Amino acid sequence: MSSEENQDCECAPPQAESTPAAGYDRSVEESDIENPEASRMKRAAAKHLIERYYHQLTEGCGNEACTNEFCASWPRFQRMDNNTAAVKALELYKINAKLCDPHPSKKGTSSAYLENSAKGIHHNSACSDRTMSRKETPAARDDFKDLNFLTEEKVYEILEICGETEDYSPLIRAIGRVFSSAEGLVQSFRKTKPHTKEELKSLQAKDEDKDEDEKEKAACSAAAMEEDGEASSSRLGEGASQGDNNVQKLGVDEVSVDIDAVRRVYNKLLANEKIEAAFLNALVYLSPNVECDLTYHNVYSRDPNYLNLFVIVMENSNLHSPEYLEIALPLFCKAMSKLPLAALAKLARLWSQYSAEQIRRMMETFQQLITYKVISNEFNSRNLVNDDDAVVAATKCLKIVYYANLLGGELDTDHNEEEDDEPIPESSELTLQELLGEERRNKKGPRVDPLETELGIKTIDCRRPLIPFEEFINEPLNDVLEMDKDYTFFKVETENKFSFMTCPFVLNAVTKNLGLYYDNRIRMYSERRITVLYSLVQGQQLNPYLRLKVRRDHIIDDALVRLEMIAMENPADLKKQLYVEFEGEQGVDEGGVSKEFFQLVVEEIFNPDIGMFTYDETTKLFWFNPSSFENEGQFTLIGIVLGLAIYNNCILDIHFPMVVYRKLLGKKGTFRDLADSHPVLYQSLKELLEYEGSVEEDMMITFQISQTDLFGNPLMYNLRENGDKIPVTNENRKEFVALYAEFMLNKTVEKQFKAFRRGFHMVTNESPLKYLFRPEEIELLICGSRNLDFLALEETTEYDGGYNKDSRIIRDFWETVHSFGEEQKRLFLQFTTGTDRAPVGGLGKLKMIIAKNGPDTDRLPTSHTCFNVLLLPEYSSREKLRERLLKAIMYAKGFGML
Repeated sequence: MSSEENQDCECAPPQAESTPAAGYDRSVEESDIENPEASRMKRAAAKHLIERYYHQLTEGCGNEACTNEFCASWPRFQRMDNNTAAVKALELYKINAKLCDPHPSKKGTSSAYLENSAKGIHHNSACSDRTMSRKETPAARDDFKDLNFLTEEKVYEILEICGETEDYSPLIRAIGRVFSSAEGLVQSFRKTKPHTKEELKSLQAKDEDKDEDEKEKAACSAAAMEEDGEASSSRLGEGASQGDNNVQKLGVDEVSVDIDAVRRVYNKLLANEKIEAAFLNALVYLSPNVECDLTYHNVYSRDPNYLNLFVIVMENSNLHSPEYLEIALPLFCKAMSKLPLAALAKLARLWSQYSAEQIRRMMETFQQLITYKVISNEFNSRNLVNDDDAVVAATKCLKIVYYANLLGGELDTDHNEEEDDEPIPESSELTLQELLGEERRNKKGPRVDPLETELGIKTIDCRRPLIPFEEFINEPLNDVLEMDKDYTFFKVETENKFSFMTCPFVLNAVTKNLGLYYDNRIRMYSERRITVLYSLVQGQQLNPYLRLKVRRDHIIDDALVRLEMIAMENPADLKKQLYVEFEGEQGVDEGGVSKEFFQLVVEEIFNPDIGMFTYDETTKLFWFNPSSFENEGQFTLIGIVLGLAIYNNCILDIHFPMVVYRKLLGKKGTFRDLADSHPVLYQSLKELLEYEGSVEEDMMITFQISQTDLFGNPLMYNLRENGDKIPVTNENRKEFVALYAEFMLNKTVEKQFKAFRRGFHMVTNESPLKYLFRPEEIELLICGSRNLDFLALEETTEYDGGYNKDSRIIRDFWETVHSFGEEQKRLFLQFTTGTDRAPVGGLGKLKMIIAKNGPDTDRLPTSHTCFNVLLLPEYSSREKLRERLLKAIMYAKGFGML
């Protein structure tokens, strides 16, 4: 052995069965069968050498000028994965290959323990330990050399002895040994129950026998080898079964680890820097082999207690610290991401019982790793963040915390909207096979997250999570994500390519909107190709667009009649790109004409005089009119218009309460939804619930309520059968409030809303809309942002035709626009972009171009709303610019050809 192997060390290396190690020569075992102690020492020496070969292959010696071809520090060395390195280490041991001495630059790093790893293995070998303190006795060290798992009491016992001797080496070795061993960690910190005297005697006898077995097991380990890995997994199962005698019977979602004990131990130990380093080093050893166990040996199905390992490690409050972010935490996240679905669900249920502070700590741990990796790498279209194993693994782990956050919040898994009686007509996508005489293949329904299905909840079920949804969004990740590539991975669903769209909680609304845009555009192109194919095969008239030709003064009649015909004859045409033409106008629809079409339709439909919707002056919101004379078909067509606006990326000036978007996603309205849809009624019912006197005697109300119809006539409704004879009391007032909310938000508008939702789903049923967006994000998607930040618009505006940001006319232009009032700014946006609302993400996401349109003139400014282009002549003065611009935006209406 080299002199480096006999050096003193501050912390001993972890002795892990799961670390890459090798077996031993069987002839040696047979020759030493009569001397088990000598055999154990030889095996330990072999194990140590193989570990050194392994770390030489994976980390190197640290010498940049190394000439050893079997060292990762050799300049021409070919990198290999952990499993390959483990096999190669065994081969190098057999041929007695060259071992490098660790270079001084490696000392003091996270791999420092490799230099001194003999210390933790050769308890009785010729390799001497560090010179002991005079206060320390040899017996103090020997007491814990064969410790294979930890309890809270044992940790405190070792800590007390170490405190007396002022030498924490025994505790450091014990932590290294147990926390680097999957078997040891799984059996540590178990919940216990009191035993009878007979049980204690029996357990003591079993423990004596088990001690001998454990010594034999700890001597030989090679988890990276499949054969040895299987043996390790079986030993783990045996150990767990032996330990079950002192563990209480567990429920489906319980774990056998004493979490409170683990927290107390961490609080005691993490204050000591040397001890903390032992946790760090052990995690580096542990993680790759846990990943191997879960990937190849199906260890969780053999022993569900394997989950204890992840519970214990995640209680370490220092996981987000810089020391862990480089190596230890990425390796651990990769291991955790390999857990089977049932284990992920069990972890989510367990963590959902934690406090908001504990959930936030775990969330911040994974967010910190994602941010660190994103910032420390240069991701682009050639180096995708999707290919970074650490970022992908951390995102998968963050998903567990996200669902724990949902489960721990205020859930409403009931009150689901009923599905439509009639199926939504299918799109003609993928009908190429049908045209060629083949059946449709690989037909898929709406995407559902497997963990969501396993847990039986959806994001929409959570009314209020433990910590806000917004805290799970990682902005640095959104900045480097190539959404076109990510969307491709999302649609293809290959195992070797990860899509962040499968974890929409980590994406902001802007990024998700871009993913939805790609989905809509690809669907439009698909419909266009199918139409061309139909025209070639069946001789049909070529019509690749959804064409609407309307008159301005009859826009509702023309549009709704045309859409009704399409919905009846071929609903798949609704998935085509919209192309609007105003009769008698020359405008070509490249997006701008459609924007004005939607605005005019919305203004007409939501006109209170039509009577389809009611308007609340206090909330400035619309609600379905339960007394409307319009038939269900009219509401279906309005739903189609709303779906078309999303599908064609147009913003609408619609003011619905949030409950409408919740209902579109499948949740019925409840009492708390009355707060924004019917605030006066909500306040009254809230006071009823909080009333401390006698409700029956003081209020004298029954389960019969009164509503007025369209003409102001009172109508009586019973919330329960014979409701007029059932008084509301302190005992049944909650039922009364729930039935009242159900009546107002669901029953009275059931027919209107079902028709509206059906029309909406005709366009969006195959879209990932429900999968990606929460109700408040859908509102933002449809209505845009109400916050108009013109400074952000100025920063992102581009110039053409000879203008630049320093041109006199441009400086005058922005000074003029910034001086406008709120209404004038909205008119300017309407004139330039076709809508007076900011897109998702604010005006900074709007790509506006100001182009020169000739010298000074009396002509008004003009615009191409399709492309957000403002054509601005070079006016001679700021006053003339203001006068011409105001006249243009105040009186602009209609389209023409320039």
